[in-house]
Amino acid sequence: MELLLLFSQKLMSNIRAVIFDFDGVILDSVECKTRAFARLFEPWGAEAVQHMVEYHLANGGISRFEKIRYFYAKVLQQPLPDEEFARLAEAFRAFAFDEVVAAQWIPGAPEFLATWHEHYLFFVASGTPGDELHEIVRLRGLEQYFVETHGSPEVKERIIQSVLARYQLDSTNVVFVGDAMTDYRAAKATGLSFIGVGSLLPAVFPPGTVVIPDLRSLGDAIAKLQRNGAPA
Repeated sequence: MELLLLFSQKLMSNIRAVIFDFDGVILDSVECKTRAFARLFEPWGAEAVQHMVEYHLANGGISRFEKIRYFYAKVLQQPLPDEEFARLAEAFRAFAFDEVVAAQWIPGAPEFLATWHEHYLFFVASGTPGDELHEIVRLRGLEQYFVETHGSPEVKERIIQSVLARYQLDSTNVVFVGDAMTDYRAAKATGLSFIGVGSLLPAVFPPGTVVIPDLRSLGDAIAKLQRNGAPA
């Protein structure tokens, strides 16, 4: 076991940092958010709920604020008053927060974080509001693992660029781990390698993307990227 760990460390030595999405990558909380959206749009009827749940699932990683604005602009085709926007955003938080805090781990997540956080810089770039994300991380006892956690309204591409600049990281030495095309596009736009994780089929991402079912195989996936010698 010790030799295997040393071998893994050697394989992963070119990687200096890992940036994680959060929902569906660290915590199994995507369904918590889906239920919250269903409750949020329930007053507008079953058709509106179905539309927004499908939109939510097809656009993982996009903030709830954008999804609420989309609902008014594209579904209701009405202006969204500031007070209604604030009410809906707060209602969503009330529906989702406790469920997310209590959500199960994505298998392998706590073990990977505990094993590797002293070897690599770990960051979070999530669509969850930043203040809420910080509180969830604190309540789940994860502060010790992450150098920084970032959420909306920050945009993932800008989060990545800021992290690279401030920590003097080359994009080729950083991996983004996400579960949605939003994450993939952010990684590709900033030159990072990408690993897809979760219950998604490989076909969700472009051909050749490394996709793993959960974080139990994340170490192997990072090693595979390095053996191939190029971002994926």
